[in-house]
Amino acid sequence: MKRFSRLIDKASDFFAHRKGLLPLIGIVLVIINYILPFIFGLDNLVTGSNLFLHLGVIIAIFGMMLAWAL
Repeated sequence: MKRFSRLIDKASDFFAHRKGLLPLIGIVLVIINYILPFIFGLDNLVTGSNLFLHLGVIIAIFGMMLAWAL
């Protein structure tokens, strides 16, 4: 539990100075999700399930909530 607490403290210190990093990563993942079907087609598991779209939206929302809290 102590290790997890230190990890949370370090992550909080890191993201306190970089508030826009997680939403930016989320936007990049959404753009990657838009480009991948042109490269691999829709029959791939990753492109067919829109994995990067869902991860990008979740990371962007989490980043905005974290930036608001910090």
